[in-house]
Amino acid sequence: MKKLKLFVLTAVTLMGLSGVANAETAMLASDDFVGISFWLVSMGCLAATVFFFIERSSVPAGWRVSITIAGLVTGIAFIHYMYMRDVWVTTGDSPTVYRYIDWLITVPLLMLEFYFVLSAVKKVPGTIFWRLLLGSLVMLIGGYAGEAGYIPALLGFIIGMSGWVYILYEVFSGDAGKIAAKSGNKALVTAFGAMRMIVTVGWAIYPLGYVFGYLTGGVDANSLNIIYNAADFLNKIAFGLIIWAAAMQSPGRAK
Repeated sequence: MKKLKLFVLTAVTLMGLSGVANAETAMLASDDFVGISFWLVSMGCLAATVFFFIERSSVPAGWRVSITIAGLVTGIAFIHYMYMRDVWVTTGDSPTVYRYIDWLITVPLLMLEFYFVLSAVKKVPGTIFWRLLLGSLVMLIGGYAGEAGYIPALLGFIIGMSGWVYILYEVFSGDAGKIAAKSGNKALVTAFGAMRMIVTVGWAIYPLGYVFGYLTGGVDANSLNIIYNAADFLNKIAFGLIIWAAAMQSPGRAK
């Protein structure tokens, strides 16, 4: 097991060194706060990825899928943020499509965490899995189509918001929320509640950025990038840490 942990740590660290090597052709200016925010998020996601994969063996077996997904989310975000940082430093731009490529992979995974944490303590209907996945895809596809100009920005906002509202309904009042409330597992209930707050409050930053960045104006591209980066840092890493903390409080964890 120690060898496996060392392998994971070395592999992920080498990925980070590779990203740094690729950045040598474009230096990050000390006053480039957008570029610095990309760098901070990428390093935070790297650290979180190493942590989640090392800690995976310390949690009860039923929670390991959730911890693995948490590590995948931050690992994908790390690689993607390193790339976006290089693009930003080189061109001074952060194309919409790059951010949505990351979100199209990581956001559905985060949504499915609700299903997997419930599955860690009791049997859960598979329909919850598909409803959460569908809601996240509607939210993302609508938002991207509006931001990229494939459909009117307002229509894209309405479609994206409908997906988000559907997700909130499912985790608060739908089957997922009801199962969590009746689970009788204190760690699960606490984690589920904190995850819902992130999806409600933390994710509110994205539609607000859409409104002020694409519908009404008032927020410049630099500020919008920093806001989105800060939101990703919180929503991806904190989400996984909440699940890890619940798993560590659950019966059956490795000593």
